[in-house]
Amino acid sequence: MLNFVAIDFETANKFPNSALSLACTVVENGAIKDTWYSLIKPPFQTFDPDCTAVHGIQPKEVANAPTFDQLWPDIYETCLKDRIILAHNARFDVGVLRATLDHYKLAWPDNQFADTVKIARKVWPTLVNHKLNTVGALGVEFRHHYALDDAETCAKIATAAAKETHTNSLPELLSVIKVPLEDFIEDKHRARQAKLQEEEAASQQTSLFKV
Repeated sequence: MLNFVAIDFETANKFPNSALSLACTVVENGAIKDTWYSLIKPPFQTFDPDCTAVHGIQPKEVANAPTFDQLWPDIYETCLKDRIILAHNARFDVGVLRATLDHYKLAWPDNQFADTVKIARKVWPTLVNHKLNTVGALGVEFRHHYALDDAETCAKIATAAAKETHTNSLPELLSVIKVPLEDFIEDKHRARQAKLQEEEAASQQTSLFKV
């Protein structure tokens, strides 16, 4: 079955822990099942005008937004748990998620991820380029750098690629076109992340006893 979650972050500045919006598009059996979107109050109120010009989110719009650590339990349970993560230029979005979790001393999720840029290059090699806004060639209309539209377009790239290659699951698609499925937690980070997971579990257990 074609099951995954596509994500897209926008950031306040060029530092990866400055997430100020996140969108998730959940796909099950090849169809969009659910979408999730929120503005995020970044940990540091430093806004790069170049970044603002790209996504259009103004500082006042996120001044009273929830912080990432407040949103994370819902993001994980609703969108990421037990799902492969897709993103267009995945190293950016995965980097933002890792850096933001690190800032709040939260453990990384033990997911796998893949990059729809790499998928598009393999499946449609003759496109002039493989930027998200070039995917209009696939018949997808969207507002580029609006996170929810970007996440949905990312999802549609994967479903269109599966249809084009006559594959029935994301792992099968990636195997056929020889695009890697990567671990969110790289081997060099596993020991540290395991310790954080243990600390989080202990903290949750303590909270239960207090209640």
